[in-house]
Amino acid sequence: MESIPTGERVVIGADFNGHVGEGNTGDEEVMGKFGVKERNLEGQMVVDFAKRMDMAVVNTYFQKREEHRVTYKSGAKKKWDMDRTEENRQEYKELQRRVKREVSKAKQKAYDELYTRLDTREGEKDLYRLARQRDRDGKDVQQVRVIKDRDGRVLTSEESVQRRWKEYFEELMNEENEREKRVEGVNSVEQKVDKIRKDEVRKALKRMKSGKAVGPDDIPVEVWKCLGEAAVEFLTSLFNRVLESERMPEEWRRSVLVPIFKNKGDVQSCSNYRGIKLMSHTMKLWERVVEARLRKVVEICEQQYGFMPRKSTTDAIFALRILMEKYRDGQRELHCVFVDLEKAYDRVPREELWYCMRKSGVAEKYVRVVQDMYERSRTVVRCAVGQTEEFKVEVGLHQGSALSPFLFAIVMDQLSEEVRQESPWTMMFADDIVICSESREQVEENLERWRFALERRGMKVSCSKTEYMCVNEREGSGTVRLQGEEVKKVQEFKYLGSTVQSNGECGKEVKKRVQAGWNGWRKVWGVLCERKISARIKGKVYRTVVRAAMLYGLETVSLRKRQESELEVAELKMLRFSLGVTRLDRIRNEYIRGTAHVGRLGDKVREARLRWFGHVQRRESEYIGRRMLDMELPGRRQRGRPKRRYMDGINEDMKLVGASVEDAEDRD
Repeated sequence: MESIPTGERVVIGADFNGHVGEGNTGDEEVMGKFGVKERNLEGQMVVDFAKRMDMAVVNTYFQKREEHRVTYKSGAKKKWDMDRTEENRQEYKELQRRVKREVSKAKQKAYDELYTRLDTREGEKDLYRLARQRDRDGKDVQQVRVIKDRDGRVLTSEESVQRRWKEYFEELMNEENEREKRVEGVNSVEQKVDKIRKDEVRKALKRMKSGKAVGPDDIPVEVWKCLGEAAVEFLTSLFNRVLESERMPEEWRRSVLVPIFKNKGDVQSCSNYRGIKLMSHTMKLWERVVEARLRKVVEICEQQYGFMPRKSTTDAIFALRILMEKYRDGQRELHCVFVDLEKAYDRVPREELWYCMRKSGVAEKYVRVVQDMYERSRTVVRCAVGQTEEFKVEVGLHQGSALSPFLFAIVMDQLSEEVRQESPWTMMFADDIVICSESREQVEENLERWRFALERRGMKVSCSKTEYMCVNEREGSGTVRLQGEEVKKVQEFKYLGSTVQSNGECGKEVKKRVQAGWNGWRKVWGVLCERKISARIKGKVYRTVVRAAMLYGLETVSLRKRQESELEVAELKMLRFSLGVTRLDRIRNEYIRGTAHVGRLGDKVREARLRWFGHVQRRESEYIGRRMLDMELPGRRQRGRPKRRYMDGINEDMKLVGASVEDAEDRD
């Protein structure tokens, strides 16, 4: 041990004869309090060795049952040791065989009943629930019981772990960035507000999903749905009282914060977790009623694609891809900056929220109602070692709230009013912002204007996470700077879940889709590889979970034959694994697809691409997708083999199915 460098991490695993004993008084630095029995001589030697070598007896930090800490001997074993006769041995063997048979029969019967139920329409929900449960059982992240403090030291006791979670989230949710105080005021809109109607409550109930985690009041939305019209009448009366008094029940102010690992970085670092609040479902119903009314009053700018009706990530991805394609074909530079905001939801100053709501024309009654939602809000952190003490939340929007996305859109709409350009030169999806320009100097100037506009109002742009990309870059064009710091220059960027490349190609995106498919397959492999489940059910789970992940965003690209083949090869590997066959079985691909009721992936990509093109063609002429397709830029395509364009793939698809552009304009 003394020959090992002090900087190395050393783990010694052995079955020592020493008992270090229960409790750790005087030895807290090297052991926990969950040892076994009384300390013996060998146990004292183990403790002394740990002190001398600056090590720790780590299994004593975890509380386990007695049989898991020492070699367990049952009472029957002790009896057998005292009465070893041939007659008893034969009787034991016979009983052992009978028990195994009965256990096997009971187990088989339970499995048969389970798989019979899963193969029915009513059991399909249980199927997806089973897949999610098996996926969770295979992850240890949710059971992390030790974390690090702000200095990187590992905390092991339950009390210190709870204190650290509370410290981290309390600081995160109550720390406000520096900002200028507003000197100008804004006129409030004093107008009469109609009472809540029953049809508004019905719509809110319909929009609420079932099966979600409940808040501190333990009342799921399913309760209100089961009560039917009686619930609608009660909730309508309750919401009208809240609207009139501008005060919601005190129970709604409490929430439970659950840390969710981001699947990147150190699993023991609090900063790699995202906090999601579990709030009262009844409050969420109230928020949905208020949100529906606010959406009728507030008009959000066309550059905002997040949580807006008739808009999605696909619209923004498609617009950016076609814009990059046009500039590539015209051999002209296009400069794009992908802006990252630090802790966007958690850093929104609430005074700015009230100001932005009033400036957007929201009636003062609704402003006071929303203010009341955030007044005296309190939360606790639910971690693997229990719940922390309660603390106040005085900054930012509620994560997990039904109303927060639209409130954030209102804030971004007002803060960017003087700096944003029309789409596609500025596009926002909540806090994901992309700024485009024809020159590096112009995009750098626009980035600085965005930084100033946001930071003077309490938001903060992260220079380390903001990235810059140039299409058709000429040699020595350099990068952009933000407050004197160089912004990271990249050749590819994952924009809203879809990878865009500076050369306008989609090869990297195809590989990402294959990886996303395998990630989805691993989540449900426990179901897909279960022999007792029928191929039809496996195919349905595959189409729902795996294929959906592989198809994401592919309606916005034109694939080459080789790229299409790459996707299909990966899909067939997954299907073969699921059905328990290999290439050595010499089973044709058509038979495998037919058995699982899964069509060719290439056909589904073509179908999705044509469906999206038809959607674009049927939209109004001002729609961003149509404007991008109709855009014409000066310049000529480069010599040699022309790069593949989106419309090349569309024309091939239409020719294959015997359709035309005029057919795309007809929805029927």
